[in-house]
Amino acid sequence: MHFPFAIMKIALVNRSDSTGGAAVVTHRLMQALRAEGVDARMLVLEKLTDDPHVISCSRPLIDKYNFISERWNIFLRNGFSRKNLFKADIANHGRNMASHRWIKEADVVMLNWINQGFLSLKSITRLCETGKPIVWTMHDMWPMTGVCHHALQCDGYRHVCRGCQFLDSIKVDLSTAVQSQKNKLYTLHPDIHFVAVSNWLAQCARESRLLRDMAVDVIPNAIDVKQFGYERQLDGDLGIGNDKKVIAMGAARLDDSIKGFDLLIDATGHLRNAYPQVADHLHLVLFGDIRDRSLLDRLELPYTYVGTVNGVDKLMNIYTQADIVLSTSRFETLPGTLVEGMACGCIPVSFGAGGQRDIIDHLSTGYIADKVEPEAIAEGMAWAADAAIDRRSLHDAAARKFAADVIARRYIELCENLLRK
Repeated sequence: MHFPFAIMKIALVNRSDSTGGAAVVTHRLMQALRAEGVDARMLVLEKLTDDPHVISCSRPLIDKYNFISERWNIFLRNGFSRKNLFKADIANHGRNMASHRWIKEADVVMLNWINQGFLSLKSITRLCETGKPIVWTMHDMWPMTGVCHHALQCDGYRHVCRGCQFLDSIKVDLSTAVQSQKNKLYTLHPDIHFVAVSNWLAQCARESRLLRDMAVDVIPNAIDVKQFGYERQLDGDLGIGNDKKVIAMGAARLDDSIKGFDLLIDATGHLRNAYPQVADHLHLVLFGDIRDRSLLDRLELPYTYVGTVNGVDKLMNIYTQADIVLSTSRFETLPGTLVEGMACGCIPVSFGAGGQRDIIDHLSTGYIADKVEPEAIAEGMAWAADAAIDRRSLHDAAARKFAADVIARRYIELCENLLRK
């Protein structure tokens, strides 16, 4: 790999190195960049891995103050309700990272998920004022909205954010105020280069009031496909009979409303009624946190709940005992579980409200339900249970689209182009 200088230095900024989907894929990208000869390091508040190339910037008292201050501001103006306390971020408190040694040494600064008191809009302004190219990878809609991470059916981000569904502002409409602050930031620093992880997210950005005039590229999340085996395990440690078609579904929090666990429950009921012979041969494997365990009792298919899973090996163990990987999310930018499951040879089934179409070729490498309804996803599960798709072909399809080395080279090319300007 040839660079116009000795070794390119990239600082990737993300709140954590392993908590949440953005953390996982950012860490993977850093490793992929290093494998391509880039001196890439990851700057985080929360360091949970032992990776020597991840640098913790934590100052516990300051970080706790920033976090609590921002939450209190939302809590106060949300009628003292905790219901949507973490569905909005206003970025009014955060760390000044511009003075960090690695930021000063870096050729390019790559922002990722920076919320919950890590970076404020003022912090981002200071990073822009360093004169270094800023690449902001969007893992959700927050950079283009007022305060929310997923706009759902709201189209306020296209015009003026007002009366946010996740807030109950009385005198001060935080969504309007923060949207205005972001607009000021982007107007003063139009050279911020945004990267959307899916074509759907990029289209949302291009239709938004804030980003329609900004540079937006599409580069999907990277996956080290070599880590993911695709041979089907028989008689695995989950203890599920080999006569069953196993459906794997996971999320950081399964009963987060956006993940559609209610849709899964209703879909299992529809399967039981409309496809009883198929339902008799299905078994769900669920992984991730769930706060309301009673929801599991409402499923009308047999299931195994394994709790929170960390690490590629444990994920691969689940996927290679499964035949189908399922997502019932109402919206997803680029669902990582579908990519991982597909890389392990599982047939992906999902709704199409997001970046799923970048992963699945409908009726070829998986199934995209045409409506966000339980009946539609149930039909997809029944189709996948009967589909004869070679596991190796699914693995190869995931590799062509998301292989880490391919994605890293696309980021390197983008950074080189920005440095030439």
